[in-house]
Order: sequence, then structure tokens, then C-alpha cells
Amino acid sequence: MAGHVTRVRARLALVSHRRVLGLLEGQYAAVQTGRGLDFNDLREYVRGDDVKDIDWKATARSREPLVRRYVAERRHTVWLVMPTGREMAAAADTASSKTELALLVAGIVGWVAASNGDRVGCAYGDAGGSHLLPATTGELHLERCLTAVDDASGLEAADDDLPGLLGRFARTVRGRGIMLLVCGLPDLDDHRDEVVRLLRRLRQQHEVLVVSVGDADPGGSDASGAGGYDLDTAHGLPPWARGDALLTAELARSDADRLSAFASLMNRSGVVHRHVISADAALPAVVELLERHRHARRQ
Repeated sequence: MAGHVTRVRARLALVSHRRVLGLLEGQYAAVQTGRGLDFNDLREYVRGDDVKDIDWKATARSREPLVRRYVAERRHTVWLVMPTGREMAAAADTASSKTELALLVAGIVGWVAASNGDRVGCAYGDAGGSHLLPATTGELHLERCLTAVDDASGLEAADDDLPGLLGRFARTVRGRGIMLLVCGLPDLDDHRDEVVRLLRRLRQQHEVLVVSVGDADPGGSDASGAGGYDLDTAHGLPPWARGDALLTAELARSDADRLSAFASLMNRSGVVHRHVISADAALPAVVELLERHRHARRQ
């Protein structure tokens, strides 16, 4: 079976990939001279330079005061935050589950970050507990992160607990970074204020981006031709209900209301949000998300 990173790369068309990479690079600081570990060069001392940077041996040879310059490397830390509750095992479209779609979205951002030499970490969990994989570089570590999320997801997982996951992340992670939250549309009626508080707190420390993943139409058919069924009861949708115009319209209104409520919550939290309903829409959604985030920072 192909790895998660391999499947992500297979989804990245060349033109779109370059556009995403350019957007990410536009937000990254370049390597600059300054305090760091790697020596860059020598230059003449100018008023205001720190005397600790003077290279006395080189100064003696040249008979002019010279200071050492070092490369200050600017690397970002990207955190993939992903709830793994049972609801993520539901279908997102006719070809993939919500977990698979969430992994694709997170994998796109994670792979671009890893390709730039940035560190990637992961936080995931449900009501049964949350876990954190420390941030480090390389595609192999990104693969470990995505595999850990995939292994923790499924029908046997506990209920979703977005406030608990965000709270654990806020308490545990130190330093600044880029946080990408990829989740479903959870029922947050009793936790709306807490989620807003946590996201606002995280915004003080990180650049926060959010992608929500939609549900498939239960009245439709999957790849095997079977209709949808309820995750909790395993009861399938009655044949007479499949394709019913009134039921389809009612479900569409319900989904739109849930999405509107979640988008409003993200707006209250001050974070940029995009919604994805299919694997084909994942890459365009990431591009638009980064564009909106870049413009939001300029305002």
C-alpha cells in the first residue's frame, strides 16, 4: 500500500504545486545574516556593531577592525492538528472517508513545509485522549505523523473532543509556529465559547489556519453501490429514501446550517477557514486558504 506522502505527491499537479510552493515561500523569511551558528563572512566594523563579533586575528592581519557575520537560519514549525473522533470515519465523498480527505489536506501543507526544510509536528486525539508528535524535519517524519493519525481514526475511536485537543496543544506546545487545524463539523453547542477562547489564545502564538471537511450525501451511493448508513447504529438509509428530492433538500439545508455555524465560529475566533468536500477540491482549497491568510495579514 502506498504511503500517505506518496499519495499526496501523486495528487499535486505540477502547475498547482508550484503555485502552492510559491505562496508558502512568500510567507517564509529568507536566510539572513545575523546571530547564528554558521559562519558567513567578514566585513569592516561599523559604528554600532557588537564588539563581541570582532575577529581579532583577522583584524590584526588586515590592520582594520573586522567583524564576523553568521547565517541566521529562519525555519518555520508547522503543526498539523487533527481530531480523530469516530465521526471522522464517515464518508466525505464517493471515494474517500473524512479521515482520508483530512490526511490529504494536511499532507499537502506538510509536504510543502518538509520540502522547504521546515519542521513538521502533529497533534491528534479524541475524547479518549490526545497525543503529540514533536516537530522535526524530513518526509519520513511527516509520514509518521500522517500514519499515526490514520491509525488512531476509525469506527472504534471515541467521540470527537475538539476543545480537549486544542487545550492540550495550547498547554504543551512552546514557541511560535504555523498551526493547521483539519477537522469535521463537530457539534459544539455546549463548547462554542471555549473553542473561540482557545483559538484566540493560539492566535497570539501561532499563525492559525483551519480547514473543515464535509460529509457525503447519505442518500448517494459509494463506490460499491451501497447507500449510506449511520455510524452509531449501523442502520442503512431505507431504499425508498435514496434519491428523494425533499429529503435531499432538507439534508442540504442542514449541512449548510452546520457549515454556516462553524464558519461563524471561525470568524469570531479571527482565523482563516476553508471547507472541503472532495479530494479533487483539496489542493485548490489549500491554495485559496493561503491566499486568504496572506491578504488577512496585510489588512
